[in-house]
Amino acid sequence: MFHAVVHLDHHHAQVLHFDAHQVHAARIEPHDRRAHGHDERTEHALFEAICQAVKDTPEVLVTGSHVVIGQFRHYVEAHRPQLAPHIADYRPAAELSQGQMLAMARQFFIAHDRMAGVPTPS
Repeated sequence: MFHAVVHLDHHHAQVLHFDAHQVHAARIEPHDRRAHGHDERTEHALFEAICQAVKDTPEVLVTGSHVVIGQFRHYVEAHRPQLAPHIADYRPAAELSQGQMLAMARQFFIAHDRMAGVPTPS
């Protein structure tokens, strides 16, 4: 699939891979989940799992709270720089339903691809 949208917080992420005809949804939780409090290893495990989920996707939109998307961006730039060019944008957003995520991402990528002079794949 050509596009993906990720909505993340400090505990899990929702990833939608989509094209004009189909959508594949996945919920990602870190493998090294701690029972109490925030732990940097847990966050890195989550961020790495997200990177793995979107590594073959040409264009990715990342959403979530301003703080967590900033942390994810830093993680990508420091640990997965080969993924950075595939991240089309980081957009702060409150938690969204899958339908809302998909609608926002479709609207974003139509405008994004139009601005880049690239027709949105169908």
